[in-house]
Amino acid sequence: MNIIFMGTPEFAVECLDVLVKSNHNILAVVTSEDKPAGRGQKIKISEIKKYSITKNIKTLQPKNLKDPSFLNEIKLLKPDIFIVVAFRMLPKILWEIPKKGTINLHASLLPNLRGAAPIHWAIINGLQKTGVSTFYINENIDCGEIIEQKKVSISENENTGELYNKLKKIGALTILSTLEKIDEKDFKSIKQNESKENLKAPKLNRENTKIDWNKPSNEIHDFIRGLNPFPSAWTSITENKKILKIYKSRRYSSIINEKQKPGTIIMNKNILLISTSSGLIEILELKMEGKKMMNNIEFNNGFKSLNKTILS
Repeated sequence: MNIIFMGTPEFAVECLDVLVKSNHNILAVVTSEDKPAGRGQKIKISEIKKYSITKNIKTLQPKNLKDPSFLNEIKLLKPDIFIVVAFRMLPKILWEIPKKGTINLHASLLPNLRGAAPIHWAIINGLQKTGVSTFYINENIDCGEIIEQKKVSISENENTGELYNKLKKIGALTILSTLEKIDEKDFKSIKQNESKENLKAPKLNRENTKIDWNKPSNEIHDFIRGLNPFPSAWTSITENKKILKIYKSRRYSSIINEKQKPGTIIMNKNILLISTSSGLIEILELKMEGKKMMNNIEFNNGFKSLNKTILS
């Protein structure tokens, strides 16, 4: 097929690479505009653009997806299909152009976990399985008819970074098999089942990445690994308001007789514990505001004065 690929981050690169190495033809890539970023405000280009440059693929970076000159350029390329991976919402005037439709890859088993951060929320919600879905784009975000789904299991201590790497590889292969399905004469897409029980995957922000120590320890463990390595779960020391970012934890089954208020730091030899509403959670990796990343032993040695301190 003659394909126009739309995407921006590193997650999408694996999909584009698989397509480039296949017998399909990549007519062009559409990605985000170059933008200044960081303290030095240096111009940053998307990971997809970096890849496209190395492969000499035509790259389009429209500011407005409804711009007539952009739409005309797309039409002149005569694409059979659009493939969208981690891009932005497309207007109907754009996604209805290709004769074989516009398909999207989403990192969940739709209709579960619709939204911007499905990988994070799969782990935060303590799911034991997730996957990827390809579907036809329509007027509503992540609501189009399903073409194909692939499942993957999530282990007890797996974090978002690890799951991300699994899903981007599986997603790339699913894109290829999806194109094969679309070419089958008897292929039929499947309407998504709507249910109030479906989980959501909203965009992550400062408010929804803060740890609530009043929750059970197993939920907090899932929350921490679901935000590792980025953007990271955080809490603050009540006395001085300094931020603690917590990256790695472990369920703690041993018993300490003394019951503490949720959020209390407990330094027990080389073990770093924090109390929750249902016992204790062991902290293995964390970062104090203004300091480097530390393991539990380094933290205990450097911040002994924080023993019995309350986190909020």
